[in-house]
Amino acid sequence: MKKKRILVSPLNWGLGHATRCIPIINALRAEGYEPVIGTSGRALYLLQQEFPELDFIHLPDYNISYQKKGSFALKILQSAPTIIKKINEEQGQLKELIKANKIDGVISDNRFGLYSNEVPCVFLTHQVMIKAPAGEKILYKFNQKFIQKYDECWIPDFEGPENLSGDLAHRFPTEGSYRYIGPLSRFRVREAKKEPQFQVLALISGPEPQRTLFEEIVVNQMMELGLKGAVVRGITEQQKTEERNGIRFFNYCTGSELDELLHDSEIVVSRSGYSTIMDLCVSGKKAVFCPTPGQTEQEYLAVELDKKKHAPYYAQNDFDLKSALIKSIDYTGLPKFEQQEVDWKKYFRLFEG
Repeated sequence: MKKKRILVSPLNWGLGHATRCIPIINALRAEGYEPVIGTSGRALYLLQQEFPELDFIHLPDYNISYQKKGSFALKILQSAPTIIKKINEEQGQLKELIKANKIDGVISDNRFGLYSNEVPCVFLTHQVMIKAPAGEKILYKFNQKFIQKYDECWIPDFEGPENLSGDLAHRFPTEGSYRYIGPLSRFRVREAKKEPQFQVLALISGPEPQRTLFEEIVVNQMMELGLKGAVVRGITEQQKTEERNGIRFFNYCTGSELDELLHDSEIVVSRSGYSTIMDLCVSGKKAVFCPTPGQTEQEYLAVELDKKKHAPYYAQNDFDLKSALIKSIDYTGLPKFEQQEVDWKKYFRLFEG
């Protein structure tokens, strides 16, 4: 019997959308489906390294960049006509892809234009609402116009009050086609190492130019403090490892390599992206968060985790590694959850209709 081909398409926006698709891709294969991966840029490279035997399709991203200063929300508003144009182009491209690649279903991680009447389509997001200084209800309704074009929306979080995404997936109604599938992580629960090799593991990722700015700040402070650490730079264009001043640099790590680095480190410094938070909850590591400037979702999550005394939060301009390491002693660490068994058969039934 021919395997059904499911297009899995994460947005190329940092690496989080791609990494959280890894357990879904593995589950599809385990249940007898044939995943086809459609994305671009660093997300494409990362998934090619994880799944070299699969079919890949280049799907252009939305070409939105972070500015060094100013409001990112305003940047998005100014870019709205371009984004909508890209979404419409995505729609046209999907029609051709379904025919040319014999696609039987779609799982889209935050790509708004990958819905179709020809095959079942899923939208994957933890951000049902968009955090903003004002007009959140209007943005929620705007978001819904796109999400409701899909057959189902899968939310990678717990449904009840003990959840990870807070307002992002719980403030406004999530009824009907919404499914809480539980947090997703490519890592596994492991016992803490008695004598970890690295004092600090810095996970540097996200869109430029903020990725480079964050790397410079963190690395300079690690060197000033004379820490033994590791830095994963989130750059997939060139595979490279080097060591400087007691710090080991990795341009990129596979999932298994990063899992080992996490296990071998005392504390993690990173952006407060939702996929990173899910991974760190599984790893059980303490963390210090520095959200991408102007990205309201990351800022909200970092502030909430700081309020709950799970992880200290610093704005990028105020980042102080020495202070953060001292402060983290009195924090509990992220809420640890066991990597639950997901009943993927139940969710994949959508593709059997």
